[in-house]
Amino acid sequence: MTYTRFDAVEEAFTHPPIKAVPPAPATSDYYGCNVFNRKNMRKYLSADTRQKVYESIEQGITLQRDVAEQVAAGMKRWAMDMGATHYTHWFQPLTGGTAEKHDSFAEPYGKGESLEEFTGKLLCQQEPDASSFPSGGLRNTFEARGYTAWDPSSPAFVLGDTLCIPTVFISYTGEALDYKTPLLRSETAVAKATEDVLRYFGIENDAVFSYLGWEQEYFLVDASLYALRPDIIMAERTLVGHNSARNQQLEDHYFGCIPSRVLEFMRDLEFSAYKLGIPIKTRHNEVAPNQFEIAPVYEQANLAIDHNLELMALMKTTAEKHGFKVILHEKPFAGINGSGKHCNWSLGTASGIGLMSPGKTDVENLRFLVFMANVLKAVYDNNALLKASVMSASNAHRLGANEAPPAIISCFLGTQVTKAFEELLSKDSVRIEGKSKYNLGIPQVPELLIDNTDRNRTSPFAFTGNRFEFRAVGSSANCSSAVTVLNTIVAHQLKQFKAAVDKRIESGASVTQALLEETKETYRRCQKICFDGNGYSEEWKAEAAKRGLDCETSAPVCYDAYLTKESVGVYRDVGVMSETELRARAEICWEIYSKKVEIEARVLADLTANHILPVATRYESVLLDNVSKMKDIFTEKDEFEQVAAAEIQIIKDIATHCSAARSLAVEMEDECDAILGKDSEREKAVAFHDKITGYLDRIREHVDALEMIVDDEMWPLPKYRELLFIR
Repeated sequence: MTYTRFDAVEEAFTHPPIKAVPPAPATSDYYGCNVFNRKNMRKYLSADTRQKVYESIEQGITLQRDVAEQVAAGMKRWAMDMGATHYTHWFQPLTGGTAEKHDSFAEPYGKGESLEEFTGKLLCQQEPDASSFPSGGLRNTFEARGYTAWDPSSPAFVLGDTLCIPTVFISYTGEALDYKTPLLRSETAVAKATEDVLRYFGIENDAVFSYLGWEQEYFLVDASLYALRPDIIMAERTLVGHNSARNQQLEDHYFGCIPSRVLEFMRDLEFSAYKLGIPIKTRHNEVAPNQFEIAPVYEQANLAIDHNLELMALMKTTAEKHGFKVILHEKPFAGINGSGKHCNWSLGTASGIGLMSPGKTDVENLRFLVFMANVLKAVYDNNALLKASVMSASNAHRLGANEAPPAIISCFLGTQVTKAFEELLSKDSVRIEGKSKYNLGIPQVPELLIDNTDRNRTSPFAFTGNRFEFRAVGSSANCSSAVTVLNTIVAHQLKQFKAAVDKRIESGASVTQALLEETKETYRRCQKICFDGNGYSEEWKAEAAKRGLDCETSAPVCYDAYLTKESVGVYRDVGVMSETELRARAEICWEIYSKKVEIEARVLADLTANHILPVATRYESVLLDNVSKMKDIFTEKDEFEQVAAAEIQIIKDIATHCSAARSLAVEMEDECDAILGKDSEREKAVAFHDKITGYLDRIREHVDALEMIVDDEMWPLPKYRELLFIR
């Protein structure tokens, strides 16, 4: 028997009863048990070895080989006690995911014997084949050698039977082939630049880090329905599908009661995440049906990003246990909200000073305004580059829609922070209003503390009280791309700021006066990036263009920002990436964009020709047969035309849509073939954007029209009304 859509729907909507959940153990009892953290280091490493590891993590001091040997020995003992039989260097190639090559601890020894071996050399360095990963021309296909090198600042962890060691990934000639290497360089750059500015405020020997709190949005779909959607399987989104009569218009899903099956999945996911030391804090329903969010406590950015990638992998394996599939695509369903990964970014010191937080004294508030002004200036000068860091074939569907920030980078400050800058400009005042109290007039309800800034959901880069929320990052993305750009441009701006302040001091100004004057000048030069209004409005698009902000919406053209003279200069100035590495990243972005759009085109052509049109013509034949029989009954022409008119019109509609969909699909595939003949990756990407994406939309219109005509029992694909509501 053929497995039909109705079988899948029945399977999805028929599931075992929810079992009573036994009392959960205290999170503190098992938190981080699968991580080689400080608690586990105390059991397996000597005090002297631990101290050297801590110095490496906190101060960036390189570990000597003899120390690495001791760490490797202790790490192996711990991993084997945890049931590990293999180890891998876990890295982040430019595919956007993670990669790993497992090697066994077992090493042949003597005659037919074996022993477990894991040396300092194996811990610190491995040599995976680099030829099959995207390199953007950094190396030829036949040049296979690449290196992974241990990142001690992100702890090793055990997943299943494998010890995973977070690493960087570089080419034989030293160029970065991954996301982590530029991220760590940017961390060093922004820390150095920030520490130099903090000395004006008497703060020294206090390490600086960028901090990140990501909010991971995602969709869940029943696995049985997913299996019957070739478009979701191959392209990670629905390329066809008519809107459900009910979707999110009632606004009843957001923060609503979590479905019991989903709650079971969430509990299981959190349990696995806590064992890996991922500090999950929040879970809730998102706006769209079947859309959810999970978010952690803030961490240092490098560790936060590793944790996000670990969680994304966990989500997929955990979902399968519960009969779900996780969809991380930014816009898997038309007509409802897509998914983002809001990146809450800030700078802070090891001692706990938040540089994006207003203070209680004039000095602290001046420090706050100094760093705020420099972040704003960095974003203003590099708004096209920042947009390029989040652009992708999938995120392009989401940016600018009504649930996502527009594809124009601007900054929201809120009334009180804007007022503070205005007072600085006019009065040299550094007063910032703190939280105000608001009494609801209801005796049972306590007074509320109102934050010094509201939130603007239409702003791509919004200040939210003690951090900036970069809302434009896509749900499937590696956050490193955006955070690396933020760290880099802020480091470059802070260097320029310090040079200007030093010049004023050399001219006779006091430190305070030099800081005040240069902060005012910095803010004046970047005020055009500040916008607190509706980012969705057409008026803002026109206004943004007048302000000189980058309004480009074509992802392939946005990638040009990596290669401008200004961008190359910024990266070179702070030592994050060379022009060669930047060019490679642009090439990879163009190549991935082309491949993703081509995959969508090929899948849609196949779906149309082999799934949709045969069913539509079969239904058309049923109607034709019925009309023919009606002609035998209603022999009078006028009478026949009157009773058969509706069915005849349906037949004509089916024929029209089928003919159009068929011819458009053939044209689209021919166009794809022609585009692939172009020499330049940029040319290909631009052509796929300009020529193919339009075909995808036009073919979809005809297929979706057919979905509303063809007999529901004949339609082969699970419909939106079935996909979007978990029972």
